[in-house]
Amino acid sequence: MPMRPEAFLDHVRERGEYPTRAEAERAARVVLALLGAHLVGTVRAELAAGLPETYALILLNPLQAAEPLSPERFVRATAAWIEGATETTALWDIGAVLSTVAAAAGDTLTREVLLQLPVGYDVLFGHPRPV
Repeated sequence: MPMRPEAFLDHVRERGEYPTRAEAERAARVVLALLGAHLVGTVRAELAAGLPETYALILLNPLQAAEPLSPERFVRATAAWIEGATETTALWDIGAVLSTVAAAAGDTLTREVLLQLPVGYDVLFGHPRPV
């Protein structure tokens, strides 16, 4: 059963230490749109199924990346999409959103998601791979 929208945003807000729910929502929308462009198939659909409908639709938006972004380029793209953001604040936003997504998805699905992404996304999700 998907997480309720309020609960999802509360988790993002808490993890990102945002003063308002609006800031958490802005981060969630941008990060999920970029993430969704990099996922395909049943993994993308299963991940969306665990999110509130509003955020699932953002993740499922038919936007597709021409090529997978490295984690560093993902951070830069996030910073470019959020007004006034820097790479440092974008990294914070990404961590707040993706760690919430990973918690909602569980370990097995998170591992499947990470298999579709370039090396290094594990850290962005808060699930560093053992060396």
